[in-house]
Amino acid sequence: MKICIVGAGAIGGLMGAKFALAGEDVTLIDQGAHLAAIRDKGLKLIWDGEHVISDVKATDSLEEAGPQDLVVLAVKAHYLESVAPRIPSVTGPGTMILTVQNGIPWWYFHNHGGPFDGRRLESLDPDGVLEKYIDGDRIIGCVVYPAGDVPEPGVIRHVEGDRFPIGELDGTESERAKTLYDVLVKAGFRSRILDDIRSEIWLKAWGNLSFNPISALTHATLEEICRTPDTRKLAEAMMRESQDIAEKLGVTFRHTIEKRIAGAESVGAHKTSMLQDVEVGRSLEIEALIGAILELGKLTETPSPSIAAVYACVKLLNKVLIREGRGIGIHAAA
Repeated sequence: MKICIVGAGAIGGLMGAKFALAGEDVTLIDQGAHLAAIRDKGLKLIWDGEHVISDVKATDSLEEAGPQDLVVLAVKAHYLESVAPRIPSVTGPGTMILTVQNGIPWWYFHNHGGPFDGRRLESLDPDGVLEKYIDGDRIIGCVVYPAGDVPEPGVIRHVEGDRFPIGELDGTESERAKTLYDVLVKAGFRSRILDDIRSEIWLKAWGNLSFNPISALTHATLEEICRTPDTRKLAEAMMRESQDIAEKLGVTFRHTIEKRIAGAESVGAHKTSMLQDVEVGRSLEIEALIGAILELGKLTETPSPSIAAVYACVKLLNKVLIREGRGIGIHAAA
């Protein structure tokens, strides 16, 4: 299968490396020092030893990559608008697009079937650029559970996890979803085809919504947030508000808030992705993790004061980082 990874950072690079090792025809799209290192020395994956894929194709041009069977959009949500106009150059008649962003996706109401079916989320696609250039009917939803990092350009290190559950936006079990499932499993990942990918998205978004911004504001690890009574209560309040929103949209949660927080605490002294972004000077992934949930709260007329307060603070943090010459960020993957 011809697979194009748009954004070869921690998750995109991890997927691209495993796909290539499984014999797929992989093209990586990235830029800067990371791209230069991959071109010079190949892509190194540290997972059960070290694996170097020396013949992987790598470029900064989607036009050069050409039409693919599968396009994995692995840039963070707030960088999608910059790559969206070039996505048609890598799509053909049967191309699938797999989205692996954290938080609520811009396509949330595409083929949703509820009262808001087809509605565009202004917080994620204010100018309609994503809707215009990324065909929603090509999209297969995905929730990313693995974690990885990029310790140096050209190197991807697996930290934990191997699950990539997927699902069609209309809940059907299509032949193309089965094909994608087979590709993921062949590459060594665990996967499932879900008939309600949105509920799985909310389950992960629960933690991203609360732990990410609290950690960015406090510089605390998951363990510290969960073991400090005041921040634990704040996380609980944010999760309770978001659950009220989600349930009005037909979402079912298979865990309790207490179990979700206990799971985060058990991870230990882990820095969330948003805190890592603060520390290395990337723009913060605010709208997909928090802003979109506030927008959904307004749509469903659900009060969410705790979420709104934290959203205001983290937006100001990002503004200050940019003003100080940090937070400009890169287009690397999540």
